[in-house]
Amino acid sequence: MMIQQQLSQLLPEGKVNTSAALTLLGGSVAALVVWKWLGKKMIQKKMEEARRTRDEGMKKMAKAVQQFREQVPSVQTDAILSLPLLELTRRLQEGSLSPRTVLYTYLEKALEVTQQTNCLRHFIPECEEQLQEIEGHKEKGLLYGIPVSIKDHIGHKGHLATCGLVQCLGTLMDEDSVLVKVLKRQGAIPFAMTNVPQSLFSLSGVTGPVNGILAVPCALGPMARDVDSLALCMKALLCQDMFQLDPTVPPIPFNEEVYSSSTPLRVGYYDTDGYFPLPPCMRRAVKETRRALQAAGHQLVPFSPPRIPYVMTELFLKTFFADGGRTWLDVFTGNIVDPGLKPQVNFCKIPRLVKKLLALLLKPLFPRLAEYLSAMAGMRSVKEMWNHHHQIQMYRSQFISQWKELQLDVVLCPVLGPAFTTGYPGNLLTAISSTMLYNVLNFPAGVVPVSTVTEADEEELKLYKGCCDDPWDRTLKQAVSGAVGLPVAVQCVALPWQEELCLRFMKEVETLSRDKRVA
Repeated sequence: MMIQQQLSQLLPEGKVNTSAALTLLGGSVAALVVWKWLGKKMIQKKMEEARRTRDEGMKKMAKAVQQFREQVPSVQTDAILSLPLLELTRRLQEGSLSPRTVLYTYLEKALEVTQQTNCLRHFIPECEEQLQEIEGHKEKGLLYGIPVSIKDHIGHKGHLATCGLVQCLGTLMDEDSVLVKVLKRQGAIPFAMTNVPQSLFSLSGVTGPVNGILAVPCALGPMARDVDSLALCMKALLCQDMFQLDPTVPPIPFNEEVYSSSTPLRVGYYDTDGYFPLPPCMRRAVKETRRALQAAGHQLVPFSPPRIPYVMTELFLKTFFADGGRTWLDVFTGNIVDPGLKPQVNFCKIPRLVKKLLALLLKPLFPRLAEYLSAMAGMRSVKEMWNHHHQIQMYRSQFISQWKELQLDVVLCPVLGPAFTTGYPGNLLTAISSTMLYNVLNFPAGVVPVSTVTEADEEELKLYKGCCDDPWDRTLKQAVSGAVGLPVAVQCVALPWQEELCLRFMKEVETLSRDKRVA
């Protein structure tokens, strides 16, 4: 508009001043080029500053570890790192291990690992202050002296929560997120922030690129070496501090009786969802776990989750791309896009009408790709959005009714895996149907490693065609090939507000899989 106004001033008596117009146009183009160049320079400056801060943090932690090593040279690092969380907690509580020794041991290991894998975005130097604070307390929380890492998007005062986005590099968090506050009050010591996929979506006190998506909630949860450690984390988090800091969390303490129960379970199971068949090793994991549970006295019941293709396209993808992906695209404005996300970004840039037309043309050949494009076209009215939310509620009711009819306690099912070859995850968004189903339902779910990929699995993978023999099926086959020795897991699910039952089921699966490996 500004250029048009300036051009109109160059048209005396209806005649075009061609030279002046071309000069102005050339100047505008030059200004645009300069503006883009300045934008790139600003991005580069922010990235360099973030790297500098990260490197300074690593140097500070390395120096602190070296000083500790000089003061206490006899620390048995491997022995401490090998301790299960419950045993580590017990020794910290009784005083046979000091929080200082444990923290610097974990810091030393983290420095070693991140140099190999670049898994950490940043160390948290304030962990030394947190150490001094808990050492001065008489009361010891459930996680007293336990070093913990948090993901990049979980807010920690004085640090960035970037989600891998340049636009988030300039703003430091004003205060700790609720999760970090509760961890600290329980005596834990957050010492590092781990990397996350670019544009990670997330809940309260946690940074995410797109806010307001309530129809399909994301969730935070702990990761640990064993199920008892997860249960301890849940006990620590479901406390009065959490209920006071975040009143939206129901004030329901951890139910130890449910977690410790040995009553036989009625377990529903399935090894494929009919939408994105997983590799042979993952289906084998479900089959072997089912047999082990049955031999241990649990009752196994076939269960078929209803209409998974409908859930993925009509419920999940339409929620994710309700506006045609415009809000998601906004977070990449002026950003460097991860190569793995470029296909998704480019799909979002396609005009709505073209997406619909492509969906019609592709449907006979590649039905899943066609449905994906159609869902990415988004919704056109508030009425359509309300109806969409209603459909999610109806599906949840149908799923729970089917669960209740079979009188199930829990469900055993596959989970996407094994770990993909680098560069493949961003090309297989729809392969997450095995886990995304329970985000749509908002059910508690956990993943338990039960086996590893074998040579026989690799041979069977050569025959894998998926369900449609389309580009996604072929891409998945490539993504998981060459994975011999990598962990293979199953997924354990319970109804809403039954996290303790979910963990109890996970513990049962873990115990049986360990017994099998020992035998």
